[in-house]
Amino acid sequence: MTKSSVVNKTFLLLIILFSVQDFVFAKRSFFEPSDISIFRKAYPDVEFESEYDNELSDWKIIITENDEQTVLYWAEGRMLPKDKLSNEEYYSKILYSYPTKIPDPKNFTEEDITKIREYSSSENRQSSGGTPQFFFDAIYDCNTQGSTEKHIVKLTFLGKKVNLHERMKEPLSKVEKEIKELAKKDSEVNNFVKKLSSASGYYWRTIRDSGNKSFHSLGIAVDILPVGWNQKNIYWGWRRDLDPDNWMKTPLDRRWMPPKKVVDIFEKYGFIWGGKWVIWDNMHFEYHPELILYREKENNIHFPFMIK
Repeated sequence: MTKSSVVNKTFLLLIILFSVQDFVFAKRSFFEPSDISIFRKAYPDVEFESEYDNELSDWKIIITENDEQTVLYWAEGRMLPKDKLSNEEYYSKILYSYPTKIPDPKNFTEEDITKIREYSSSENRQSSGGTPQFFFDAIYDCNTQGSTEKHIVKLTFLGKKVNLHERMKEPLSKVEKEIKELAKKDSEVNNFVKKLSSASGYYWRTIRDSGNKSFHSLGIAVDILPVGWNQKNIYWGWRRDLDPDNWMKTPLDRRWMPPKKVVDIFEKYGFIWGGKWVIWDNMHFEYHPELILYREKENNIHFPFMIK
């Protein structure tokens, strides 16, 4: 092979290499992250515009809700304001894998248990930003207690009074209607409805062991308690107070559980259930249609509420 041939081949390879790099960059900057479509589907009355910021090499998301605009950056799914981008690793991604089944402690390995202890420790919870609130502040206008309470309304759920964000009125009423219909022919669901003691929603507070706002502070979470709930374990934190080292091993049959059909109905209309978290909260339901949609995408399953 002549020297000129080697030079020509090297030059050709460099052209190909730079062309591929240019294509990858163009693709990255031309096509917005696919998961943005999940938020559009989860909140169809909210406008999501996107444009690529070449200076920051990230997607700028312009959220318009009720004529109010909020500008956030994608930040690999964290939805952060510009001044938080330098510290993005402090926050969790908004979309995560919400389980299809309850994590069963009988299947935990010692490594699993160690990780759960570390994750649930006060030190870890205090040092983490958790789920960033900026996106939810934009959707629910809940940056301050004053702005949030303009949207809090009095609702009833299965005969119990509960204060929640006005956005919860429609999905929660659909949950209630379907549970009532099912209770007419299903004895377990009927018993659940009859033994419901209370329902609580909006409460401006931070999460235990953390400086982060609870989703109760947004008015999008509801806790339901049955009569005699304290005969079984219902919340990991209360169990941890009694058994700091082994609370995560609490067998499922020693935890209070709403009927699976009730949980399915909540999920059908966009609520997730805290009983499916490893750090379990079995009385807790939280409105996150984006997580139900994300699970649908991951597992190729479908829920009727997604049909618009």
